[in-house]
Amino acid sequence: MSPTTDHTRRTTWILMLSAAAIMALTMGVRQVTGLFLSPINTSTQLGIVKISLAMAIGQFVWGASQPIFGAFADKYGASRVVIFGGVLLALGTALTPFVSTDWGLMLTLGILAACGAGAGSFSILIGGTAQRLPAERRPFAAGFINAGGSFGQFLFAPLTQGLIGAFGWVAAMLTLASTALLTIPLSWPLRRRKTVATPVSSAPGIVAATTDIGLRQQVGIALRDRSYLYLHAGFFTCGFHLAFLITHLPGEVGLCNLPASVSATSIAIIGLFNIAGSLMAGSLSTRYRMKHLLALMYASRGLIIILYLLAPKTALTFYVFAAALGFTWLATVPPTAGIVGKLFGTRYMATLFGLTLLSHQIGGFFGAYLGGITLARTGDYTWMWYADIALAFFAALVNLPIREAKVVPPMRAQPA
Repeated sequence: MSPTTDHTRRTTWILMLSAAAIMALTMGVRQVTGLFLSPINTSTQLGIVKISLAMAIGQFVWGASQPIFGAFADKYGASRVVIFGGVLLALGTALTPFVSTDWGLMLTLGILAACGAGAGSFSILIGGTAQRLPAERRPFAAGFINAGGSFGQFLFAPLTQGLIGAFGWVAAMLTLASTALLTIPLSWPLRRRKTVATPVSSAPGIVAATTDIGLRQQVGIALRDRSYLYLHAGFFTCGFHLAFLITHLPGEVGLCNLPASVSATSIAIIGLFNIAGSLMAGSLSTRYRMKHLLALMYASRGLIIILYLLAPKTALTFYVFAAALGFTWLATVPPTAGIVGKLFGTRYMATLFGLTLLSHQIGGFFGAYLGGITLARTGDYTWMWYADIALAFFAALVNLPIREAKVVPPMRAQPA
């Protein structure tokens, strides 16, 4: 191995490790907000519906901010965006214990913290690294960065629940705010942008843009592409699933008369198993059509939820359910980002993938908010589970018409 090749490989790993660590922090802080729903309600007496609405707004804003921050990252580089996001995430999280109205929660959790997490999330980090990596490395890098977010969820869920139990929810929230500032030094390897040329998809019927057009024109081309819109529809349902569960799983556990530690452990298990799922999805995306992987993952979610509803509601059931669901939890991200890159290249990937995440989080808004309404009106989450099942199978079907070029295996060297 030449010194140049060794340096390139080392630089690539530093880049991926930094991005994965940032994901671990932003996703770790963001994905444990459901653990605060009951303590905030006890402290403020605002009611589950109002608090769920604030968290639902956070789901939407997290997604809406990503194409905006993605456009800034495409123009000015990812490092500046991540630094700004780290400050916002810390500020919004730190201010949350000091507000006592629904409007205050909408500002802190719903806007400030959500924007901050969005500025250090998928579209910015995956887009920023994709611009500096060759095409064959991008799916694995996306899976690796995604696994970082899952590791953050695995790590932060039990730690946060432990802090809430030992020192109270206010101390736990302030600790998370301080931790969010670690994203600032971790953004250093992302400070330079080096774009690697990418051939766009050659699938029949796909009109892909070249890299010398403007952002507005590129977005217009994407929004007229049916495959891109199908991808949005599937990702919408993914956001519905994730937001409903991450917000209301503690409530579901409580309805089953199980201790709060079961919900924290379940959230951690989801993160742990999604590390394997994300890495596998990134690896399989280099060998199989990514639309088929997405269809398989979405369909499996519907089957998993059906089995959960039929099973006795014990702690073991929640742990098995979390493990099974966790394997596909955010494993949809690498193939979704990969298809965007195939269709349109990487020049504006942070923006275009950010738009798919906006669709994801519109679904997330409905998942978080409707969960609170359903609980308030019916006393349980039964109808939300039914909606989850229906949307899972819809997402599986809507991904199949995506026009994606066949995966061409690399040529093997012939023996001399």
